[in-house]
Amino acid sequence: MEQAGRLIGKMNRASRVLSDEDLLRAAWPLAVGKRIARVTAVAGLVRGRLVVEVEDIVWQRQLNTLGSQIVKKLTEIVGPDIVEDLALRPMTPKRMPQRAEAARSQASLDEADSIAAPSLRLAYKLSRKKASA
Repeated sequence: MEQAGRLIGKMNRASRVLSDEDLLRAAWPLAVGKRIARVTAVAGLVRGRLVVEVEDIVWQRQLNTLGSQIVKKLTEIVGPDIVEDLALRPMTPKRMPQRAEAARSQASLDEADSIAAPSLRLAYKLSRKKASA
């Protein structure tokens, strides 16, 4: 009897490996399809409300109209009492860090730099310098 109790205890812990939020992240593409999943991202689960970031306002409006159907589909996939509502938010733009070299090269754009041959580039710069003097 003691062994059966330990086994049941282990099964309960193993079944809760994924949190509800992780479960919903995994179920999201199944519920909405590949195309919608590409322009959205599950941000979190707050008191039964699934917060989803949407790429732009057009998608946000379209998904607002489908909100109840999406919640119903998610409930079918993950089970009842996990998600009750859907909140759609605009996606925050993610900027890539800019390297110092890239910033310097953008600041000092010179038409002579587009000349591939070094000798011709130097000749062009010298002739431009003579013309401006």
